[in-house]
Amino acid sequence: MKFKELKTKSDKELQKLLAEWREKSRELRFKVSSEQLKNVREVRQVKKTLARIMLLLSQKNRSGVKTNK
Repeated sequence: MKFKELKTKSDKELQKLLAEWREKSRELRFKVSSEQLKNVREVRQVKKTLARIMLLLSQKNRSGVKTNK
């Protein structure tokens, strides 16, 4: 997913996406270890998407903490 698409999502949607992408990452790791995955580059794309989602969640949490003080 693109960063612009993720920016428009709410916290709950991002949490749900994070869980889905983590599951996909887990499945891909199993496929790589059993040599069933042909496109190994897909693992890299999933990792990058996970990082983007986690970055947005941490940024939103930081901005929420600053405004509450």
